[in-house]
Amino acid sequence: MNTPTPHQRFIPLDTLTTQTPVLFVDSHAPLSDLHACVAERLHALHKLLTLLACCPMDNSEPGDLSTVANITRLLLQDANDIFDVVQQRGMNA
Repeated sequence: MNTPTPHQRFIPLDTLTTQTPVLFVDSHAPLSDLHACVAERLHALHKLLTLLACCPMDNSEPGDLSTVANITRLLLQDANDIFDVVQQRGMNA
């Protein structure tokens, strides 16, 4: 993610698919909302990885692992980008 400047309200999320960002974090959103957004992604990620750890991969399709890895990367990247905003706000407080 781009490092936010003090005056930058909407900070683009990192993306691997486009040159121009289309998703942004509102750096002025309440910390409780930013936390809830990060928590939602991390909880979903935890549930996904727990499910995978408990499931046999014998009958999986060749592309399944790549799909799961991409979903995991996307959720983790979003959470990381939003957490960066929370961290920056904490350091500026």
